[in-house]
Amino acid sequence: MRNHKWLGLFAILAATIMNLLDSTVVTVAAPAIRADLGGSYASLQWIAASYTLALAVGLLTGGRLGDMFGRRRMLMIGVVGFVVASLACAAAWSPEALIGARVLQGLFGAVMIPQGFGLIRDLFPPHEIGKAFGAFGPIIGLSTILGPIVAGLLVDADLFGTGWRAVFAVNLPIGLFALLAGAKALPLGVSPAARTLRLDVGGAVLAGAGMLMLVYPLVQGRELGWPAWLFALLAASVAVLGVFVMSQVRRKRSGRTPLVELSVFSKRSYSTGVLFVIVFFGAVVGLSLAIGLFLQLGLGYSPVKASLTMATWAVGAFVGTGFAAGTMAKLGRHVLHLGLALIAAGLTWVYAVFAQAGVGVDGGDLALPLLVYGVGMGMIFVPLFDIIMAGVADHEVGSASGMLESLQQLGASLGVAVLGTVFFGTIGTRFDPATSVAASKTVTLITLGLIGLAFVLGFFLPRRARAHAPAAPVPADAPDLVAA
Repeated sequence: MRNHKWLGLFAILAATIMNLLDSTVVTVAAPAIRADLGGSYASLQWIAASYTLALAVGLLTGGRLGDMFGRRRMLMIGVVGFVVASLACAAAWSPEALIGARVLQGLFGAVMIPQGFGLIRDLFPPHEIGKAFGAFGPIIGLSTILGPIVAGLLVDADLFGTGWRAVFAVNLPIGLFALLAGAKALPLGVSPAARTLRLDVGGAVLAGAGMLMLVYPLVQGRELGWPAWLFALLAASVAVLGVFVMSQVRRKRSGRTPLVELSVFSKRSYSTGVLFVIVFFGAVVGLSLAIGLFLQLGLGYSPVKASLTMATWAVGAFVGTGFAAGTMAKLGRHVLHLGLALIAAGLTWVYAVFAQAGVGVDGGDLALPLLVYGVGMGMIFVPLFDIIMAGVADHEVGSASGMLESLQQLGASLGVAVLGTVFFGTIGTRFDPATSVAASKTVTLITLGLIGLAFVLGFFLPRRARAHAPAAPVPADAPDLVAA
């Protein structure tokens, strides 16, 4: 099996790439999807948010499933389910069918993604682990650059009349490679502690219900006219999440393994890190959806032209991750503040372009501002999780890192819900250049405010990153134009 370790790594990378692609395709494909399937503006938000919300819920248990039943087995199950769900997305006949298939994608993605880093440690001897983990940066970076572009090309090419459906069907060959390579190269085995582990199904249901009750009113409120029952649902979400916390406390006191180690929240650095993750990923995800819609529905760009316009954003993220990887040991959390400052500069430049050019704005005017924004964004992704995890005890690392990944996805869902609602609320009943520019200016200002909040929160994070191999991977859908 050792002789096939690099093949096993490529199988893991293939699974990661599928997740990355499906985190970006909605940015490019959303207008074509709506033109074909119909539906409301809220349905576009749900096509994006349903994936990340399901991923957020599933990640709370996905890693534990690997510990209980074997990482290879769960990775393979996750890949099969993800491919089947992707084909269901490609065959969707209505917005509701597509949203349901996206939920399945997110749930199987949550089974698939957490197994990768444990499998790498099983595949590689200690002296080669650094090389294996090092392969993730370039692959993720290339996926960042090529993902939206490939999506735009596929939609424009309309292969065999598939149109936007091809951006989901492309997971079939990638998934088949992951399955064949994984069957040959990935190690079998279950953790010796598996017999003592129990899955907290009730806790997962409570957490999922609470998250859905939080996101649903934010997405649907504008179209439903904000009836009183939506505000009641928001309040109830807090109560349900409170019950979830109490259930975790009871499990811990009774000697059973909780879904989440709540002790990590007693550390100010970790609690602040959770807020940072929600604010930051909510900002970048919400903005990416708004910019993608502005280019296509506001300026009338084709999918491929829109994706090429946004490519400077992705190129910047690739450059930023490289800079952060080389300097995070020396700069510590200062690299976060430097990255956030560049993001703020890029956003200010984007706003100035909208303000000065007005309805005459061209995608080329946004290329350099988005490049600067992307560099700053990439500088956050590499060190963020390791800095947040610096104050976490060794026995809490697994739960704490899984919780961070889950809350990253919740933040993405909230970003789509809140900033998407602001964008569509400003647009009104129809897209035109004037309302699109006005909506984009508003979303840019709100994003700038959120980045300012993240800048302040950064001062409460640990000064240095965790001083060993990464406690958590680079966020599962980053660096990218994380639209969904």
